[in-house]
Amino acid sequence: MDEKKKNITTASGAPVAFYQDSMTAGPRGPVLLQDFFLHEKLAHFNRERIPERIVHAKGSGAYGTFTVTHDITKYTKAKFLNEIGKQTRMFARFSTVGGEKGSADTERDPRGFALKFYTEDGNYDLVGNNTPVFFIKDARKFPDFIHTQKRDPYTNCKSPTMMWDFWSLNPESLHQVTILMSDRGTPYSYRHMHGFGSHTFALINAQNEKTFVKFHFRTQQGIKNFTDAEAGEMKGKDPDHAQRDLYQEIDKGNFPKWTLYIQTMTEEQTKQFRWNPFDVTKVWSQKEYPLQEVGVMELNENPDNFFAHVEQAAFAPAHVVDGITFSPDKMLQGRILSYPDAHRYRLGANFEQIPVNRCPFMVNNYQRDGYMRTDGNYGSAPNYFPNSFDESFENKAYAEPAFELDSIVADHYDRNANDDDHYTQPGDLYRLMEEEQKQHLVSNIVGAMSGIEGPKRDEIILRQLCHWFRADMNLGMGVAKGLGFSMDKMAEYMPKS
Repeated sequence: MDEKKKNITTASGAPVAFYQDSMTAGPRGPVLLQDFFLHEKLAHFNRERIPERIVHAKGSGAYGTFTVTHDITKYTKAKFLNEIGKQTRMFARFSTVGGEKGSADTERDPRGFALKFYTEDGNYDLVGNNTPVFFIKDARKFPDFIHTQKRDPYTNCKSPTMMWDFWSLNPESLHQVTILMSDRGTPYSYRHMHGFGSHTFALINAQNEKTFVKFHFRTQQGIKNFTDAEAGEMKGKDPDHAQRDLYQEIDKGNFPKWTLYIQTMTEEQTKQFRWNPFDVTKVWSQKEYPLQEVGVMELNENPDNFFAHVEQAAFAPAHVVDGITFSPDKMLQGRILSYPDAHRYRLGANFEQIPVNRCPFMVNNYQRDGYMRTDGNYGSAPNYFPNSFDESFENKAYAEPAFELDSIVADHYDRNANDDDHYTQPGDLYRLMEEEQKQHLVSNIVGAMSGIEGPKRDEIILRQLCHWFRADMNLGMGVAKGLGFSMDKMAEYMPKS
């Protein structure tokens, strides 16, 4: 028999004689209850959709490799980084953040930049964005922030009023909003943008010495962005532009690459840094803390099934490996809990057994049962520890060094004055821009803020204008003029000397 010719079967493997025609009483019906295959087809169809991600719902992904090109063993004992030339298989997923699965790839939005490295010490996930900062610095604010990026509960439409109301009441968002409103808010494709771990993490070397780190993936394809008008045009032409671009280029053999760099800071330097070095709304100066090259990421394999790989991929900042750990960044600390919890809700407690998430090396624990257990559930092996029957052990060699805390007093701490400097870095970013980029930034801000409406319109606009003025007077003047706000109208909101 020709191997290409195969019986169509039920889910249990029984051959199907009639795939398209229901069993009926006579040629014109009705359908009989005993047509079990009709029930199976419709019941499975009704359950094909799993919950979409709350954020990063629409994304694209590919497999590839990470190759070490420079020695950083003085900072970390992570095995996948321990030798020049070492290659590690990996999976990357890029995404928009606020939109639903059917949204356009060219929306003005940050882009998710999530990486999974299949290392011999377990899977390592670096879950960041295409920006080095974020809108908020405390995870308690995250649900409220995301609600403003979703749909208004009254109109069920996206609401600029909600967005700008939240941003104007949270000036810590100004740095990220400045990036978002620039042309970097509408990347041409996933291949033409940088990626960042965004948070501060920590590296631990073989001597158990800790160094804090920020990760930068710089595209080798070059930065390329849409203007606001081009992004809007592409939204109508091809809302899946970035997805199509990524898989087509990989299919052609044009494998996209990124170079990984790190910035490092000693524990002593963190105490002398001008701002809180663990504040995700701030960057570290590359002049003071220069980029150090580590290796190259190449994406060279398209998944053979989008749902199986891209849709079921589950990334979590909690997935660290020996030699890489966390920092006191409050947003990062909140994500350690939240991300695995989201995957358990969306994919089930055994989400890490799905092939795209499965560690290809040894996994050995006492977690058992649950929906979709597909690995044999460890057979007859004990499901408790310690026990007298297996030789599993706790390997103290993987213990992290003690982490010295600033305080042993638990409280909801007010920010100090230095933590409230939300203006210097956004202003510096604006002043670094070329004249055309400044014009695009102002135009994009004016366009976005023009959508604010309702009885609080002027209050929200004036409050946000105050933030733009504090960042840079010329930026504030440009936005105010574009929105038609006179100096007299703004006088009471202007920064006081």
